[in-house]
Parts: sequence; structure tokens; C-alpha cells
Amino acid sequence: MQRTIAAHAAAQLGLVTRTQALGAGLTEAAVRWRVESGRWVAVQRGVYSTTPGRDDWESRALAALLRIGIPAALCGPSAGFLWGLIPHPGPDIHVAVPVDRRPEATGGIVVTRSQYAYQRTDERAWPHRISLDHTVFDLAAGRPVDRAVGLIAKAVQTRRTTLRNLRNALEQRPGQAHRTLLLEVLGDVEDGAESPAERRYTRDVEQAHGLPSAHRQSAGRGDTRCDNDYEPFRVKVEVDGRLGHAGWANQQRDGRRDRRNAADDWLTARVYWTDVAVTPCETALELEAIFRSRGWSGRARPCRRRDCAVRRRMEG
Repeated sequence: MQRTIAAHAAAQLGLVTRTQALGAGLTEAAVRWRVESGRWVAVQRGVYSTTPGRDDWESRALAALLRIGIPAALCGPSAGFLWGLIPHPGPDIHVAVPVDRRPEATGGIVVTRSQYAYQRTDERAWPHRISLDHTVFDLAAGRPVDRAVGLIAKAVQTRRTTLRNLRNALEQRPGQAHRTLLLEVLGDVEDGAESPAERRYTRDVEQAHGLPSAHRQSAGRGDTRCDNDYEPFRVKVEVDGRLGHAGWANQQRDGRRDRRNAADDWLTARVYWTDVAVTPCETALELEAIFRSRGWSGRARPCRRRDCAVRRRMEG
């Protein structure tokens, strides 16, 4: 009996459920005595801590999950925190259950009924939680697209998933906000010089706003290449669509290249996915200022976007 209870507690951060205790051979009176004597502490209805004094977030989250019962999985901010995607889980414990379950609501536990709860649960992770890939897109739902891009980058940096897995998850979510753009982001990393990020830079930043035309993929020192060379102004614009996962060695290489170019009086500006896909007009204004500081006499023009930052400047 005691070994069985100890095994449950060891696997559950010191927690034991009433059902487990009775199944191990304890009586109702024995459970009640352990609680009344202070040996166990009730942390949720029917869930007890066998290590009084422990009060960390992980044990509270698992207690909530045990109270809800199987099948259930931590989701949203709770899953995001456990996966290392966000720094804080927030005040509530978020739990997803299938639509055919209606667990009793209780303070501090937010229950989401989802038709996808079964298939999106990662049962290899403990406590059970929605998979990392789907958690990325759950956390991004209803938020600006740069939030989603940042979460994708974080997920890849942790090396707990791959871009292919994220793309597969996104393809299963037809209602995801910014889905087309995010599929493009996920397809960008392996595409090299002709990546969607670089095409967006040329189309939506440079050409749409009448900026000077660059020489693409020009050769540089030490067998390097530059995405965009603006020779008359000694400006190089690098478009980085790698979502920050290229690694330390590549960052060091890029840094050395930028310093060598600076020694030859070339200014290197780096733009990223959100700069070209989310805020291309603001990026165009920033580059206009750089070009003008180095001799360009022109001005950026408004693009077709209704909220173009260049148009707002002209009207303001």
C-alpha cells in the first residue's frame, strides 16, 4: 500500500489523488486522518500534497490537471511556460479537455473545451500538455503577426521542434490568423538567396516606396555575398529570414563581414521578417533616412497600403 502511494507521489511532484489513495488500499477514514493530521494537504478537491509546504507553480498546475482528470492537458500560457516559450504562465492554470467533457469550473482553473484536445496533446510530456507546435499557434492566436514569428523563432531555438513540424501543425489549422504569411515564414529558411523574405524586401520595401534599386547578391570580400548593394551610397542591406536560428558560428561570420565592410566605408543595415512582412512602410522610412544621410536626394513615396507610414508622414 505505502509503496504504491509513494510511487504515485514520486511521479506526480508529491501529489496523490483520492482515487489513487483508495485504489492503493487506504480507506476513506485513513485519507481523512492524513489530511486532518497535517500529513497531507488538500490542494484541489480530491488532490493532496504528501509534501506539505511545497507550493510551486508546477505542482499547482499538475494538481489542477489531476482534479480535472483524464483526458485533459495543460494548454495556452500554462503549456507555453512549460515548453519554455514564454517567461511567465500567468495567474490561472489553463486546461484543455475534449468537447464531450464538462468538468466543474473552479477558481484559478480555466477550462477550454476543444474538438482537437485529443489529437494535439503530447502524452510524452509530463504533465500532459498541448504539443509545442500547436502551443506556438495557440499563443499567437489573436495577436499581431510579429508575435507569431517571435514564438516560431523561440520554438526553433530551443531545439525541441523543427520548422517541418511547425509547418505540419499550421497546415492543420485552417482558421489560424495570418496563416498564409506564417506558412511563407516557415518555408523561408531553406530557400537561400531567393527567399520569400528577400522577395518581400524588394517588392514591398524598396520598389513599393520608390527607394534606390540595389544590386542583388553582389560578391564581397572573402568569398562573401550581400543581399542588396547600394553602391552610390555605400550601403548594404542584408535580409535575414532565418528567424534567428542560424547559430553562433554564422552570427560570428556575419559580424566579421559587417566589420570588414565598415572598414571600407560601407554601412550594413539588417532587416528581418517582421520588418519586411509586417512593417515594410516603417522600414522604408528608416532606409530613406540612411540613404539621404549618405547622399541620396530622393524621398520615399507612399505605397498602396491604406495605413502606409510614408503617406501618414506626408499628411501629417
